[in-house]
Amino acid sequence: MTLDLRANPIELTAALVDVPSVSRNEEALTDMVEAALREQTSGYEIVRSGNVVLARTNRGCAQRVILAGHLDTVPIADNVPSRREGDILHGCGTVDMKSGDAVFLHLAATLENPRFDITLIFYDCEEIAAEFNGLARIEREMPEWLLADVAILGEPTAGVIEAGCQGTLRVNLATSGVRSHSARSWMGENAIHKLAPVLERLARYEPRSVDIDGCVYREGLSAVRIDGGVAGNVIPDVASVDVNFRFAPDRSEAQALEHVREVFEGIDLEWKVTDSSAGALPGLSNPAAAELVAAAGSVRAKYGWTDVSRFAARGVPAVNLGWDPNLAHRRDEHVPVAQITEVTTLLRNYLTS
Repeated sequence: MTLDLRANPIELTAALVDVPSVSRNEEALTDMVEAALREQTSGYEIVRSGNVVLARTNRGCAQRVILAGHLDTVPIADNVPSRREGDILHGCGTVDMKSGDAVFLHLAATLENPRFDITLIFYDCEEIAAEFNGLARIEREMPEWLLADVAILGEPTAGVIEAGCQGTLRVNLATSGVRSHSARSWMGENAIHKLAPVLERLARYEPRSVDIDGCVYREGLSAVRIDGGVAGNVIPDVASVDVNFRFAPDRSEAQALEHVREVFEGIDLEWKVTDSSAGALPGLSNPAAAELVAAAGSVRAKYGWTDVSRFAARGVPAVNLGWDPNLAHRRDEHVPVAQITEVTTLLRNYLTS
């Protein structure tokens, strides 16, 4: 099977979906993407690094735009191969984010004399732990490929430009007690009960909203997992709660952690930070980013964390542009085909006119 990059992006999306590429198993699709770019595009320097494909023009344009998309998906849920029902395309990755990959690949093969130099980045392992993220590896080993005036990621956004992203911090808060038979509970010390003050403070917590460059970021502090208990007749001696803080990009990771510590001040807890990623400021004052927003006609904040953060940390304004995030990762994941056409037209106009 080969990919036809000049085909309608709707058909190209279906072809990408039909090649399973669950995280850590992207090689077959990466091979096809690399081959298609080498055979069906001209003027691109193309490099393969692991399961990442990089391509860029060097035409001497005044500005450079990055189009970046991950090739991996979450585990398949009886939704491969793709299927078309009227104006709806179903399949794993249709939303997150093979439709975006298809648009970027199609534009690479069909754009004539774009007004920007273009860098394409197709990478692996975005859907799993950050330590495996292919874009993060490129950032460490080949950082020159992340230089640009603006970066566009095909992350789900319901067809609206979503600028920057919020940061995310996860901490594990643990308590300890004394185990005993539940028939003699007074002889024990219940570790689960000791989590009550944590849950009370979370229930009372009032998150803030922050307006940055006209984008309103809404923070959230939430318990996302509780562990504890040994058996139905045992008072537990260990319990913990995982707390996730989604913070606006005007806070650093250190400031986010300090804020969470302040929220739980005075509660006897064992702390462990299990995940932390900085947010990304929208950077919409950059001319290239402002032009993209003008072309799209609207912009809003990205609440979830995405790889735009990696670009923002390097001073590159980055935005997300894709399909309905409410449909991502679902068994019935699907995309209205009209949205694929609309985003293709939007980006074509932005890159050429």
